Amino acid sequence: MIDHDRLFKELLTTCFQDFIELFAPDLAARVEWDSLRFLDKEIFTDVTEGERHEADLIAVARVRGEESCFLIHVENQASKQSEFAERMFHYFARLRSKHRLPIYPIVLFSYDKPRKAEPDFFRVELAGLQVLDFRFHAIQLNRLSWRDYVKHANPVASALMAKMQIAPHERAKVKLECLRLLVTLKLNPARMQMIAGFVDTYLELNREEFQEFNRELAREQPAQREKVVEITGNWARENWHKGQQEGRQEGRRQEASTLILRQLTRRVGPLTKRLESRVQKLPLEKAEALAEALLDFSTRADLEAWLQANAKTVVETK
Repeated sequence: MIDHDRLFKELLTTCFQDFIELFAPDLAARVEWDSLRFLDKEIFTDVTEGERHEADLIAVARVRGEESCFLIHVENQASKQSEFAERMFHYFARLRSKHRLPIYPIVLFSYDKPRKAEPDFFRVELAGLQVLDFRFHAIQLNRLSWRDYVKHANPVASALMAKMQIAPHERAKVKLECLRLLVTLKLNPARMQMIAGFVDTYLELNREEFQEFNRELAREQPAQREKVVEITGNWARENWHKGQQEGRQEGRRQEASTLILRQLTRRVGPLTKRLESRVQKLPLEKAEALAEALLDFSTRADLEAWLQANAKTVVETK
């Protein structure tokens, strides 16, 4: 099971200023960043559910150019929950009562589904009177397009693109875009490894996607390519080289098949589509064996007999 809370808390704590600058630039402009510090964990009893909750991140900072302070409260919500907006209001009320400071509340909705917009308010009305209108800054990743963030020189963009809207056929491309952006940021090795691990967790590729990733990576400049491979660790390095070897072997197999089909046509005449397909599907070692054997062929029957004798390694087209 993925520990979503730990991964997001590590990312946001390490890259807190980057996160605020990316998603709340007006707020970022008001923060005296040298004064920022995180508060000890706050435990709340949820009056709506009767459960105890720990606030994700609470930071205190001075207003830029002033002596006054305020709080920034960030919650990561990794699953859909009813009455969540009301719970955010209770967090706000408890923090306000305890610290007596202005509070800027932010919620990062990081789940994949559903994609319906989450409310960013909790409102109480009675007899035509609006008793309460509490609002928070909502960031719902599954409603954001990764294309809108790929040009941001920001490590949080590099990480969180992995959780935004991604079409199934774009997964390999987006993973490479995340890592390509990351290597341009000149972060220290620990931060780079942390973000690369975050991307790898949330954009884990299957075999076909990894092959597509390798094809895209092969188009990069050598220096850029090596940096991407380096930050993704030994597993990626091994798979990159393995993918390169497999790609070269497949290229050799296709070249051999093309040459063999030309030679067969000269020796035994035009081949049927079925025979061409069987020759094209031969593994490399069998294709090389056929290249030697065909020197003794004089008819298509000779080819068919050879293919039948080697049927265990030939995948026929039905």
